[in-house]
Amino acid sequence: QVQLVESGGGLVQPGGSLRLSCAASGLTFSRYAMSWYRQGPGKERELVAGIRNTGGSTNYAGSVKGRFTISRDNGKNTVYLQMNSLTPEDTAVYYCKAWYVRDYWGQGTQVTVSP
Repeated sequence: QVQLVESGGGLVQPGGSLRLSCAASGLTFSRYAMSWYRQGPGKERELVAGIRNTGGSTNYAGSVKGRFTISRDNGKNTVYLQMNSLTPEDTAVYYCKAWYVRDYWGQGTQVTVSP
């Protein structure tokens, strides 16, 4: 059974940082491209960042480029999202997604950016 478990969310002040983790099990992690998505209040889910299975290529939404960094550790079956210079607009539930032949989603972790 495939499981993706996100962690690291919480409440942070504007300008602060958080590091999200997504631990995967039940799949051959090194085969899967991994992505982070987010869904803010009243908004549609959007792609934040993605990384190929080898980690050699990444992509970012324009709104987070230069502030967020996606990375992965295939030895630990984990993908990370380092988020810096957070703003209230980054408030959302953050989800990780694994994609190879089909995709799998985690349950999400809440990130709230507020004074």
